[in-house]
Amino acid sequence: MNKNNVNLKKRDDGNESGQTKNTSSPQERCESIKETGSILIKNNKYTIYCMTIIGEIEGHYLASNETKTTKYEHIIPQLVSIEEDPKVDGLLILLNTVGGDIEAGLALAELISGMQTPSVSMVLGGGHSIGVPLAVSAKESFIAKSASMTIHPVRTSGLTLGVYQSFEHIKRMQKRITEFVVSNSHISADRFLELAMNTSELTTDIGTVLDGQEAVDEGLIDHVGTLAEAIRDLHELIKKNKKK
Repeated sequence: MNKNNVNLKKRDDGNESGQTKNTSSPQERCESIKETGSILIKNNKYTIYCMTIIGEIEGHYLASNETKTTKYEHIIPQLVSIEEDPKVDGLLILLNTVGGDIEAGLALAELISGMQTPSVSMVLGGGHSIGVPLAVSAKESFIAKSASMTIHPVRTSGLTLGVYQSFEHIKRMQKRITEFVVSNSHISADRFLELAMNTSELTTDIGTVLDGQEAVDEGLIDHVGTLAEAIRDLHELIKKNKKK
């Protein structure tokens, strides 16, 4: 065996210099990614669960076969497992979502925010609509410089009865979202609603699109950064959590 092969084996076995080491086989890791878009990664210090929330967040109704979705009934048991597994030190959430089912998205956001497991979220591409509460639900949040977030009021599709009760239901749902975002970020309720009800930016809708730095300037997201910076921040949160 030549020297290069020896070095590769050392890195694969996980190693001398803190290289990533996975406890499952390559086939199991591939199956996990295919089925859930998630993977458990272990280095010489910590075990991190990487979870992806992409496409449309699917709720009580199935989306079309042509739509890329994140199924909330898959994410819920994963979150419970992460919280209860003492071997998992932290959670990294990568988001690129157009939004989707409001109640499903808000349910996932509530679960994440209520976890003791250190967590960091990162918006890549977009974190739109109900993706906003999901992005702010982690202990620390990041957004890529090129990413964006769309803030708009609650909307419904399909038939809606034009009666007081329907409008009151939508109003109360908007209040739930606003209160969650405000309590998990640094933006005020008045400013969040002002951005959501903006009529001067979108041509066929109301709302506001924020790019990476603007989302941070508004107090919605904590940092503009890269994947390496998000992982570094998660390591710091884990270290602090272990000292408690």
